[in-house]
Amino acid sequence: MVEAVMVNWAYVILLFILGFITYYRKSLDLFGSAVMIVMGIVIIFSAGANWLLLIILFLIMSLIATKYSKKYKQSLGEFEGRRTSKNVISNGVVACFMAAFGGFYLPFVGGFIGAIATATADTLASEIGVLDQHPRLITTFQKVDPGTNGAVSGLGTGVGIVGAAIIGLAAYFLGIMSNPLMAIGVAIISGTIGCFMDSILGALFENRRLLTNEHVNLIATIVGALVGIILL
Repeated sequence: MVEAVMVNWAYVILLFILGFITYYRKSLDLFGSAVMIVMGIVIIFSAGANWLLLIILFLIMSLIATKYSKKYKQSLGEFEGRRTSKNVISNGVVACFMAAFGGFYLPFVGGFIGAIATATADTLASEIGVLDQHPRLITTFQKVDPGTNGAVSGLGTGVGIVGAAIIGLAAYFLGIMSNPLMAIGVAIISGTIGCFMDSILGALFENRRLLTNEHVNLIATIVGALVGIILL
């Protein structure tokens, strides 16, 4: 028992270090880093450090994807740069809730994986998909400029699915789900559906300024979590 508590506090220290790094590297602003730390602490003491590691994997992949082809994204005006607490909350609060109550309701494990898979798929699809020169609007299939809200592409969709699969595989290796095929299946299906929901909402509502990007991300992760719950 004492050893487990010490391990948890070691991960809390790791969280603070990670928070400092993300702030120092200008990946998150100060409040965004603070929110990330608080959410991480909730997950550690409610679900376990292995659940936290899955979110850290999402964070690492997101940061790498964001920095990839930075100059080209800047030329398009699509480089997001430093993210805020709104980004952290919209992408992570659903997963945090699922982790906090996953021990009381088993399907929330699927919801946790679904929420993270959605956030991962959406982020990778957006950050890498913007490099595809032939995106189409998901609602009309009309050709649009890279970075348009609601745009989808072969590159973005493929990368998003791969990202979701990585989350599922990691969930198995971290012991969050015992069946590898189920873990990967839940991640891919929920992540893909959630990612497409993000695009649909972007095309229908964000382009008309009826929803912000944070609203769209939050709703998409809720959808991904619900799909994960249903599948489990």
